[in-house]
Amino acid sequence: MRLRTTAEGLIAEDPRGDRWVLLPDERDLLSFLAEGGAARERAAATLADDDAKVVDPAAAGLPFRPRSLRAFMLWESHVVASSRMLVKHFFPPPAWKAVSAFERVTRRPFPKLKPNGRFYEAPTFYVANHTSILADGQEMWWPSHTRALDFELELACVLARPIADATPREALEAVGGWMVLNDWTARDVQADDARRNVFGPVIKAKSFANSLGSDVVTADAVPDWTRMTGRVRVDGEVWCEGATAGPQHGLGEMLAYASAGERLDAGDVISTGTMPGCCGLELERWVRPGQTVQLEIDGIGTLTNRISTSATPV
Repeated sequence: MRLRTTAEGLIAEDPRGDRWVLLPDERDLLSFLAEGGAARERAAATLADDDAKVVDPAAAGLPFRPRSLRAFMLWESHVVASSRMLVKHFFPPPAWKAVSAFERVTRRPFPKLKPNGRFYEAPTFYVANHTSILADGQEMWWPSHTRALDFELELACVLARPIADATPREALEAVGGWMVLNDWTARDVQADDARRNVFGPVIKAKSFANSLGSDVVTADAVPDWTRMTGRVRVDGEVWCEGATAGPQHGLGEMLAYASAGERLDAGDVISTGTMPGCCGLELERWVRPGQTVQLEIDGIGTLTNRISTSATPV
């Protein structure tokens, strides 16, 4: 079931036709997801009513206010390809000469481009700024501290109930729904942090903004998140396409690791990370002010933001 949040309340897409219907008995999206099957049955009854109130889905904003946001990194190919381009474009020239020469001769990735052993042992994530979230359709500002703003196409889920020290199976049962997420990144800042910051490459490179799609698809409608496909369009042109197949770690493992020694709760957002090949860095293509970036994941929805020099941080 696909849901959105409007000023009138929670709305659901009618699978029988092109209309969105108000769910008058529902308080909010997170409560709906927490209730699970009973809430979906009530919604189905409302959708079956031809006299139910139809609402314009374009009026939707953020589906909920995230309580927190954790972004994982699960694909080795993305790590290698993006690391290679960081070196090529933002490291001192001798570094790129060494990398390109090694790879040209050996036809293998330069060893330092690959993630270290910890990547394979445990899920890798960073904690993002959940207070700076753009909705679908909002303008994205150009951050003052970067010359290289980039997008990242990511599939994210939201928890519908709390977990703490959860097993992978317990953690999976807490997942309420799925969304499209754009993990905006300052690539020049990321490269400098990777080289010189004791806290690593996700400090000021990642702390300024994320975008979250209006659509939330209930967990029961996504039986296998590793079979999702998506793409990015810039000003209507398809720049890249990707898929979630072959992650290094499973979702239950990721959530169990995130909940180790701490409590996660309803409204916590978990991103599975950048789909391989689905960021400008890997493509060596760079967005500019005035361009419109649209992310799409089949079966989930779209997320669109125009980059504007007149927009200000949220």
